[in-house]
Amino acid sequence: MAADTVQPEVQAEGGRRGRLVMLVDNAVNGDSRVQKLARSAAELGWDVTLLGRSPTAEPQTWKLGEAKVRLLPMPRLMSKRRHEYRRAMLRWPLAYPPTGIPTQRAAAVRAWRADIDLRVKLLDIAQRSGKESAADQRWRRRWLYLERVACGVRRRWTSARRRMLTLARGRRQLTSPWDRLYTWFWLTVSKERAWRKLEPSLWDYEFAYGPVIDELAPDLIHANDFRMLGVGARAKIRALAGRQHRTELVWDAHEFLPGIKPWAANARWKPGHLAHEREYAPYADAVMTVSPALSELLRDAYRLPEMPSVVLNAPAVDHDPEPHVGVLTASLRQQCGISSETPLMVYSGVAAEQRGLATMVEAMPQLDGVHVALVVNHPDGKLVADLVDRARTLGVADRLHPLPYVPHWQVVGFLSGADVGVIPIHHWPNHEIALITKFFEYSHARLPLVVSDVKTMAETVRATGQGEVFRAKDVADFVRAVRAILADPRRYRAAYDTPGLLEGWTWEAQVRVLDEVYSRLCPPGVPAADDATVADHFPVAANHTIGDVAVRPRG
Repeated sequence: MAADTVQPEVQAEGGRRGRLVMLVDNAVNGDSRVQKLARSAAELGWDVTLLGRSPTAEPQTWKLGEAKVRLLPMPRLMSKRRHEYRRAMLRWPLAYPPTGIPTQRAAAVRAWRADIDLRVKLLDIAQRSGKESAADQRWRRRWLYLERVACGVRRRWTSARRRMLTLARGRRQLTSPWDRLYTWFWLTVSKERAWRKLEPSLWDYEFAYGPVIDELAPDLIHANDFRMLGVGARAKIRALAGRQHRTELVWDAHEFLPGIKPWAANARWKPGHLAHEREYAPYADAVMTVSPALSELLRDAYRLPEMPSVVLNAPAVDHDPEPHVGVLTASLRQQCGISSETPLMVYSGVAAEQRGLATMVEAMPQLDGVHVALVVNHPDGKLVADLVDRARTLGVADRLHPLPYVPHWQVVGFLSGADVGVIPIHHWPNHEIALITKFFEYSHARLPLVVSDVKTMAETVRATGQGEVFRAKDVADFVRAVRAILADPRRYRAAYDTPGLLEGWTWEAQVRVLDEVYSRLCPPGVPAADDATVADHFPVAANHTIGDVAVRPRG
């Protein structure tokens, strides 16, 4: 593989080509691209530390091949807006303050009512045993009755104040005309720096990752996606300001941010993240991405001096199992509980509304006997639960099988048990421009594909003959496409026998591109640059100074 081509340099450098810190804003598991990148970089001779975000308050560590993985706790210090700490006194004057007190008050009322019920039961026991008569208990029972009435009033009062707090929070979704005006003002006044007001939660990543990066003192930083770009760029600035050594920055853009569906339904999320990306994109010494179309978009959007390198999300079928991850023994069909003769469609990937999973479920009543496996990140999440409920209403719930992710090195073999691989995604700009991960995984599993008519994938499938294309969200057209494949699956599988089709979609081919990018930035055996050379290549505004070093813009 590609690692063989750099072995002489690795040996010359004592087995290491330099320190590489890779950054990602998730918990690593489930992100196959990042796992493959870290492991392959280590095989190329780099001393790799992959920094991710811990899903708990505790740090976690393990290894991917020779790459070290560290998950860092990230307290959400900046994620809440100021209004979330304030009471809406004018609109909801009786609402509880957003301090956690509503939960305590509700629990106190429940405890009071439980205590009243217990005392009533004790009086009942005393009366049945003959120790006290009804006349003896008259006044105590009247008092308990009054307490019960008072408790009911307190419960309704508490519920009303809690409901007002919920309404006060729910009404402020950062989508009002005021919020749009706020967004426009800061973008106009601060331009790229506006993210500090619009999306201050990005600082949480800096607080968690920044000190660790500085401690590791990397020669090369590989920042995955838009949140990590700023973290990597600021670490590069600190390394130069401290006159430590030259740190190169690779920005790996997984998606085209202007074309993404916002992850939060408010007026500030997308403009804030776009401003953040615009501010720090010029600091990247090299840019890589996932498709040629996205490479062109990034070059034009950020006026990059060269076309970003393309590293496809191809599967790494030759990677060995990792010791910290259990090996899956049950096949796809075994997990679904079906025989080899049962028709089976599979979707593998993130469970999200825009991924079109509802189209698959709605089509099931028209596809007699066909089962559907959803291999998703959250098989017990709300979206999947809603799909299961819909399947139950349609009378097909016994043919729908939500399943969890499997380790990335097992994905291809696992998916190969299906008859059809489905990509029913909706029309969003990001969906139009790339062959996504599951496309390559299905292809290496030699599955006939059913894909929606998003541009790049539809064009590829029509050209190769490896599947059928249907109109996105069109259930009837989806049924037509599935029936066509099930009627003659060998015709579509034969497309994979075309010479060279799968060879270019291998991870080994992508590692060669990765190595070229890394070697260009940090040639093996070349010493770190001095301050003057660093300054000549530092991509910030003209006449800017960091410490005593005059810095000129790249290009």
